[in-house]
Amino acid sequence: MQLGMIGLGRMGGNMTERLLQGGHQVVAYDFNATAVQALVSKGAAGASSIADLAAKLDAPRAVWSMVPSGEATEQTVAAVGEALSPGDAIIDGGNSNYKDTMRRSAALQAKGIAYLDAGTSGGIWGLKGGYSLMVGGDRATFDRLEPIFQTLAPGVDKGYAHVGPSGAGHFVKMVHNGVEYGLMQAYAEGFQLLQAKEEFDLDLAGIAQVWRFGSVIRSWLLDRTADALAEDPRLEALQAYVEDSGEGRWTVKESVDLGVPAPVITLALQQRFRSRQESSFADRLLAAMRQQFGGHAVRKAK
Repeated sequence: MQLGMIGLGRMGGNMTERLLQGGHQVVAYDFNATAVQALVSKGAAGASSIADLAAKLDAPRAVWSMVPSGEATEQTVAAVGEALSPGDAIIDGGNSNYKDTMRRSAALQAKGIAYLDAGTSGGIWGLKGGYSLMVGGDRATFDRLEPIFQTLAPGVDKGYAHVGPSGAGHFVKMVHNGVEYGLMQAYAEGFQLLQAKEEFDLDLAGIAQVWRFGSVIRSWLLDRTADALAEDPRLEALQAYVEDSGEGRWTVKESVDLGVPAPVITLALQQRFRSRQESSFADRLLAAMRQQFGGHAVRKAK
């Protein structure tokens, strides 16, 4: 099957390579010409622009956008929509807000162009192990493009599904990432407790390896945790600064809008915010209050 791929960053490039390995014909485009040439050397056809990419695809055409969410996706989808024709399809594999997805889908549907939202998980490991794909949008278009999803997934019968109408794929991926926040926070707190019990001199990397096999808390995230601890047992090369890419915030907001409690995910997001504060004003104020009402000792700023 033939597919256009726009966005050849690390994940988009790996996905393109997996499609090529699966026997698909891929026309690749990115602002970075070097990234395009790297995939041309692996069997892709290169394109010099979105219009050139569209011209090199046979009808009915399908173009996968793998660019950052927000304005980058907005501009890319608009440009691709202008280059395509009725009967063609766009797949958004980025982490778009599902409400934006529904809006874009309605606008494209008026032009006769299908818009699938493919929530994609797997990170840098997907090239080898496959990607988890949560796809929303028109069912008939999904059925037509299913061989692409089967190739990208861990297997032809697992790891991917049509989960609902337009927006559903990105909604499911949003919640997936919220769950990811909670799992990561739980592992982080557990290992911090182990590290704090200094009298036992615990081998955290070794414990991570033990938990990986047979334990009820084994997971792919734990596998990656074990790798990180094996490389740097005290994590001295890292700063305690954790970014969030947006999906956790959207998940928490959705829990408020729907009246569905999500305390673990919410607290995990708040902990990421906390990690970015070197000297929290709130904590300084807490110390000041303790001193004011109880005369408790405080540590003066250096």
